[in-house]
Amino acid sequence: MLAAVVTGPRAFAVHSVERPEPGAGEVRIRLEGCGVCASNITPWEGPEWMQFPTDPGGMGHEGWGVIDAVGQGVEALAAGDRVAALSFKSFAEYDLAQASAVVKLPDSLDDQPFPGEPLGCAFNIFRRSDIRAGQTVAIIGIGFLGAVLTRLAKDAGARVVGISRRQSSLDLARSYGADEGIVMDDHWRILEDVRALTGGKGCERVIEAVGKQWPLDLASELVCEGGKLIVAGYHQDGPRQVNMQMWNWKGIDVINAHERDPEVQMQGLREAVEAVASGRLDPRALYTHRYGLDRLDDALNDTRDKPDGFVKALVTFEAADA
Repeated sequence: MLAAVVTGPRAFAVHSVERPEPGAGEVRIRLEGCGVCASNITPWEGPEWMQFPTDPGGMGHEGWGVIDAVGQGVEALAAGDRVAALSFKSFAEYDLAQASAVVKLPDSLDDQPFPGEPLGCAFNIFRRSDIRAGQTVAIIGIGFLGAVLTRLAKDAGARVVGISRRQSSLDLARSYGADEGIVMDDHWRILEDVRALTGGKGCERVIEAVGKQWPLDLASELVCEGGKLIVAGYHQDGPRQVNMQMWNWKGIDVINAHERDPEVQMQGLREAVEAVASGRLDPRALYTHRYGLDRLDDALNDTRDKPDGFVKALVTFEAADA
C-alpha cells in the first residue's frame, strides 16, 4: 500500500509499505480519505518534542472507508461495511482499527465523505458545554469545529455570536445559524460589542475554538458571572497564562472539552453519524479542499495558512485537485 511518512519539519514522502493484517478484535479499512486536523500543524512544523520519521500513515486520525478484512473474534462488522473509525495511521491507503472504535455508516451517507473523529469531537464538546435555550453563546474561531458547534447551539435554542478573523468565516457562521458575527481584530471593541448585545452581562457560554493565548484571554472576558468557559481549541504550542483573579471573581466553570475516554469518543461519533444521516447537520459545505496523498504537504500548509474560503482539508485516495 501507499502511505505518507513525515520525514522532518515540513517534509514528507510517499512510501510503498506492506499492508497491515488485522489482529484479534481489529478490522482493516481500505480508506477513502482522511481529514486534516489543526492538531497536525504543530508536529508538521517540527517542534523539539516531535520524532521523525513518523510511522507510515502517522498523524492521520480522521479516516473513513470500507472494511476489507476482519480479525479473529470480530462479529458485528464484516468486509464491505462502510465505516468511520478512530484510528491513527490514516494518511495511507489502509489502516487498522479496533472493532470497538468503528461505526457503520448508513447507506444514506454513501455519497459523502465522513471524517468521523472531528465530527464526534464537536458533539462531545457540545454535550460538555451544557447549552440551553435562551442563553447567549459566543464561539471564538469559526472553522470546521466552530461551524458545527454554531449549528448545534442554534438548534438548542441559544443566541449564537460568532467571532472570527475572516469575513468568510463570519459568513460561514451565519450560514450555520449564527445570529451575530464579530470580526476578531480588536480586543476592546469586541468586548464592547458583546456587552452591547447582552445588556452588559456577557455570555452564559463561551467556546474557545482557536487554541491560542489571545482567544483564551478574550473568552475569559466575555463569559458572564456564573457562566461556563469551554476550551475546545487544542493548545499544544506551549504553556498558557490565565487571569485566575477574574475566574475566581466571576465564579465560572472552566471546561476542558477534550475527551480521552474511548467510550466517550465513540458516543460523540455515534451521535454525529445519526445527526448527519437524519439531516439535522449537513457538513458537506465545510469540506472545501481535497488533495491526493502526494499533496499532503499542500493539505497541511493550507490548513495552517487558511487560503481564502478554506475550512477543512480532506486527503482522498482518488485523483482530486484543491
